[in-house]
Amino acid sequence: MNKILILGIALFLIFIFLFWLLTRGYVKKKYGTKMLNHWPTRLAYWQGAILYSVGLTFVIMYVLRWTNVLTF
Repeated sequence: MNKILILGIALFLIFIFLFWLLTRGYVKKKYGTKMLNHWPTRLAYWQGAILYSVGLTFVIMYVLRWTNVLTF
């Protein structure tokens, strides 16, 4: 169970990092640096990052279980 938990957390952090890496330029260009300093804009951005990361982690874990790579 600990290996699955560690794998899930690692996948989540990787997806958060990839989301940030791929969208930081677009968001800075769209909203501007001044607008990104306001907490509602930041909150919405990070909520989206967390939701996408949770979803992708769930899908990857499900596919790994479906293909019998993970057993739990």
